[in-house]
Amino acid sequence: MMNYQRGYESKSLFSDYRQAPVIKENNGIVLDFLQHGHISDPARRPVAQLIGVEHLSLLEVAPKKDVYLKSMELVYIGIDKRDKIHHITRKIEYNDLTETAKMNLQSIVEEAVNKSMDKIVDFFNNSQAVSTRQHQLELIPGIGKKHMWAIIDEREKKPFSSIDDLKERVSLIPNPIKPIIKRAMDELEGVDKYRIILPRLDLSKVTTFREEKA
Repeated sequence: MMNYQRGYESKSLFSDYRQAPVIKENNGIVLDFLQHGHISDPARRPVAQLIGVEHLSLLEVAPKKDVYLKSMELVYIGIDKRDKIHHITRKIEYNDLTETAKMNLQSIVEEAVNKSMDKIVDFFNNSQAVSTRQHQLELIPGIGKKHMWAIIDEREKKPFSSIDDLKERVSLIPNPIKPIIKRAMDELEGVDKYRIILPRLDLSKVTTFREEKA
């Protein structure tokens, strides 16, 4: 049985995510605003679904009275005075999202990946084994053991400088951008316990709606 003993630790940098302390978000990007609330809520109270900018938590929040939120709007949800959000209702899972929220989340992830290329390249240069049987690279859709070893061998010679450099030096590797986006979405859906891409995404670079102040 193949193992990964070539100078790589057997523990993922992010494999302990589920055991980490409770995290708090300061800002969120609105994925969907249900002005009349969920059908299952008899009171039909307004609710918004959003993703946290700092830790990419999926949350539902209650807006303040008479506040209307726009999709892709950046809102403050921290512990200080909030202009538009009354309180955070709950943390939610991917399957709790509306279809509109899922589509907006996909767009956000795609943009975040494309604007976090330096950290994506860093992943290919510094990814590690998660166990004696599996490497972080193998968690990326389309990367099997052949491509994994090719990437490791090439980065030992010289770190990759860009995604284009990776594609030029690793023979027949598929364009890694789409698989990276797919992996990020898988992590949001909770397909396994590892978060290897989400911590590398900078949502502060995503284009959002910001209300202009007079």
